[in-house]
Amino acid sequence: MLSYLTTLDRYFGPLRELRYITVRTILAAGTAALIGFLIGPWLIARLRRLKFGQLYDDDRTGDLARRFDKKNVPTMGGLIIFFSVFASSLLWAAPNVWVFVALLVFTALAAVGFRDDYLKVVRRSRDGISSREKILWQSLTTVAAVAILWLDPASSEKIRELWVPFVKHPVIASLPLAALFVLVYLWLVGFSNAINLTDGLDGLAVGCTITVALVYGIMAYAAGNVKIADYLLISFVPGTGELTVICGAVVGAGLAFLWYNSHPAEVFMGDTGSLALGGLIGMIAFMVQQPLTLVIVGGVFVWEAASVVIQVAYFKATRRRYGAGRRFFLMAPVHHHFQHRGWPETKVVQRFWILSLIFALAGLGTLKIR
Repeated sequence: MLSYLTTLDRYFGPLRELRYITVRTILAAGTAALIGFLIGPWLIARLRRLKFGQLYDDDRTGDLARRFDKKNVPTMGGLIIFFSVFASSLLWAAPNVWVFVALLVFTALAAVGFRDDYLKVVRRSRDGISSREKILWQSLTTVAAVAILWLDPASSEKIRELWVPFVKHPVIASLPLAALFVLVYLWLVGFSNAINLTDGLDGLAVGCTITVALVYGIMAYAAGNVKIADYLLISFVPGTGELTVICGAVVGAGLAFLWYNSHPAEVFMGDTGSLALGGLIGMIAFMVQQPLTLVIVGGVFVWEAASVVIQVAYFKATRRRYGAGRRFFLMAPVHHHFQHRGWPETKVVQRFWILSLIFALAGLGTLKIR
């Protein structure tokens, strides 16, 4: 919205600086952080007053919840992230189809997550919304996003390409519509759930999300710049540079939220934040032609989700073979495994942040290795 102020640069010269994506990205990050710091205390106090605390299954996580006193911490803090990112993006990102789809996915999945959190904390339902309802809304969100990108002339050709790391040309030049829908759906759902699983310790999920958003901000900038894209032998996608501004807003909002979510946490993001952030990052990865690179950059999220899959598969396999199920990890997701081994919560979080940074740098390295 404020990018239009560049048309007034003849009256006030410094406004021409708003033409630069880098300037608007810094402003978006600062604006999102400011909004987060301003609304955070009010929203946290409101959630506490309404007693919107997270429910725990005492048979599985109750001992950890009691040990770290998490039962009294309010959830739905993802609203801080949502309002900060959405408002900042509207202010500083120049509108185009890529920005519209990113914010559409972000808003739609935030709404799904909010409803899930609401049912859990207000209606005291442990399961929240049904799996069928969640799949329905995630499918409709995917359909809307893919349809817009498929039909809009500015994105219809580029969105059909499939790029993979280390290859300097698309492995598939024109994806069928059904294949594109399936891939986008898997990424939106997969990374939404992966961030949701990671959101189990103070500051863990949002800290890792910040590093991923930083990397995809760089990738979006590179994909939207013809000279950089040509130099790196990656796909040039006109207009995706504006997604850098949204990634900057995620970083700013994430830092503000981390202020309140760091140990000992004052608030959790809940499904409102995790589903929205996972869907947004997954969608941006597709739009900048770096979907598979997200498996590397978001390595911590992949590891967390994989640990749950391994735990369930191993338990079922050993139950069939031995008559009693055994566990591969002491507890899944894997961050709880290390807690059960006696690691302090802060050490688990800090080491996972280190791993997230390593994965992020490895993902950036794929841009140069072609």
